[in-house]
Amino acid sequence: MTGEKRLALTASPTPAAQAAEAELRKRYEWVALDKADIIVALGGDGFLLQTLHTMLERHRAVPVFGMNLGTVGFLMNEYSADLLENRLTHAKSIRVSPLRMEATTVSGERIESPAINEVSLLRETRQTAWIEVKVDGRVVLPELVCDGVLVASPAGSTAYNFSVQGPILPLDSSLVALTPISPFRPRRWRGAILPDRTRISFRILDPIKRPVSAVADQREVRDVATVEISVDRGSPLTLLFDPEHALDDRIAREQFTF
Repeated sequence: MTGEKRLALTASPTPAAQAAEAELRKRYEWVALDKADIIVALGGDGFLLQTLHTMLERHRAVPVFGMNLGTVGFLMNEYSADLLENRLTHAKSIRVSPLRMEATTVSGERIESPAINEVSLLRETRQTAWIEVKVDGRVVLPELVCDGVLVASPAGSTAYNFSVQGPILPLDSSLVALTPISPFRPRRWRGAILPDRTRISFRILDPIKRPVSAVADQREVRDVATVEISVDRGSPLTLLFDPEHALDDRIAREQFTF
C-alpha cells in the first residue's frame, strides 16, 4: 500500500464528500487517523484547514492529500477514485509553518491558537477599530484606524489577504504579509511584507467603545485587548499535491489571474 504507507480517510459532511468517502472505502484499505502515515481529506479548503488543525492539536505532523469536493479548492487536488495509491506515491510535498496567535482579552483571559492561512483582527461593531501596530517591539503605526488588519502566511496569502488587496507571497519566500482591511487612517498605508522571523503585536486602543475580535483561521476570540503573532517553526505541516497541481506553482500563477 503506497510503499507500505498506511492511509486514513476523512471527509466533510457534505453529500458529495460523503458519497466519495463511501466509494473510496470500498476500493482501498484504510486505518484510523492516529495510525496513519498519510491522510486523504475529501472536501473544500475549509475542511482541509480543519484537518490540519486536528493534526496540530494531536501533535502529529502527518502529510495530508486533499481532494476537492468543495467550492474553490485552491489547496486541493482534483477528485478521482482511480489510481489513488499511484498518485500518493508520486505526489509532491510542500511544507508550511503555521502562524501562532497569542491573544489577551479585555477580561484578562489569554488564548493561544494556530493559524495556517491568516490571523485577522476585525471590528465587532459599526465603529472603526483603533489599533496600535508593533513590529519586533517597535511601534510602527501608533494608530491604525480601519475595519481590521491581518497577518497572512505564504500559504494563506491568496485567500482573505488577497481579497483585501494584500500581496501574494511565494511559498518558499520566508515572508508574511501585514495587510490592513479598509484602512481609513493612515490613508495611503497599504500594508507591509515582513520576514517570517518577525513578531507582530497589536494593541486595541479603545477596546470598550470599539471592540475587536481576533480570528485564527476558523477560531474567533472576541473582545481582545492585545494580540501577538509569530511563525511557529516547531510545528511544520506537510501538504501533498499531484505534480501538475503543486501549491507553489498555483500561487505563482495566481499573480497573473484577473
